[in-house]
Amino acid sequence: MSQWLTQVIDDAKRVDDFLAPMRQQALSKLQTQGWPHARSEEWRLTPLTSIKERTVEASSVAVNYIVPQIKGLNPIDLVFVDGVLVTNLNDIRLPTGLSVYALSDAPSAAQTKITALFGHVKPTRHVFGLVNDAICQQGIYIEVDENCSIDTPLRIVNLATKDCDAHTRALVNLGKNSQLKVIEHGSGSAASFTTAFAEYAIGQEARLEHYRFAFFTGAAKQVGGSHFSLQDKANLNSTLVAYGSELSRLDVDIIHAGEHANAKMNAIYLLAEGEFFDLHSTIEHAMPNGTTEENARGIIGDRARAVFSGRIHIHRDAQKTLAELNNRNLLLSRRAMINTKPELEIYADDVKCAHGATVAEIEEQALYYLLSRGIKRSKALVMLNFGFIQELVNDIDNENIRTWLSPMLSERFASMEVK
Repeated sequence: MSQWLTQVIDDAKRVDDFLAPMRQQALSKLQTQGWPHARSEEWRLTPLTSIKERTVEASSVAVNYIVPQIKGLNPIDLVFVDGVLVTNLNDIRLPTGLSVYALSDAPSAAQTKITALFGHVKPTRHVFGLVNDAICQQGIYIEVDENCSIDTPLRIVNLATKDCDAHTRALVNLGKNSQLKVIEHGSGSAASFTTAFAEYAIGQEARLEHYRFAFFTGAAKQVGGSHFSLQDKANLNSTLVAYGSELSRLDVDIIHAGEHANAKMNAIYLLAEGEFFDLHSTIEHAMPNGTTEENARGIIGDRARAVFSGRIHIHRDAQKTLAELNNRNLLLSRRAMINTKPELEIYADDVKCAHGATVAEIEEQALYYLLSRGIKRSKALVMLNFGFIQELVNDIDNENIRTWLSPMLSERFASMEVK
């Protein structure tokens, strides 16, 4: 057991609210499971030493912070700064059919719904997910009524501005035949430690357009996850864009809990010199006639290290499943590293599945072609890097997000040039 985890467990024992039964279950698992050992397949490639030896740093209300803007988007912003919800929910005018409550003061009717969702989509294998279950008091519950289409995007912002521990949670419940757009937007470079988990229950014939931007850099340490449960004919379109930092780990779980559900997930990760990023994804096809398309592409800078572990599990009753998983990686130097492990585990006999992974370097011939036409090397590298992920950027549904993201990624590529 680590010093940090021991402190967390002691602090969590003093948390007393309507989620106490779930928190106690998480504490029991934490005490049994303990700190991930070096041979654990889930964690052996994730450098946890900086957290293991960390002392818990209490959070407080921040005064100076800037919420990133996306031109033309005009979302409903729910802002956490250093783990504290700073948005006054009473000041927000919500569209008809949309409800938002803080976990800390949810009314009794909402508490019943929160209890039914909390910890039921996110798997219990994730040690930091259990930490979040046990100790997180800052979070939100979002609900969309049946047959309601919410056009205004919701954006959950997590900002890290100082050295502290921050634990936040989002619970999202989409009723039958409803639609919602959600953006999880995290950023910061302070030497903080953040856990941010979100659980999504997507009802029958409901549609979720989801984005997660994990823009933590520098000394920031973040561990989090986005977890989805799809009912009959539910539709999920998810895009993840991440940078690297001292420690950055995200888990994505998609559970096909109903028939004819459709899931699409695109992931882009861009690591500058010396950074680390770890993406674990698990797709559970538990019911027949489901489809999944997952594409993950990474560009890894000098002395940076990325980890990708993608698993698709086809259960015995999940006949007529269509599933595909691809991971492509571009290394910017011989000192960049990627550990990639795509997996298929199939127990049904009437399915169509495929998976694959590639690792490559920038083609010298393509670079020479651009340089020979008078293009500066730094510009040529941006062009080649952007071309590698262009397909996934173009696949983003929201035009405002595409327009905002493209110059940001170009600037990121320029900073990743190997000197």
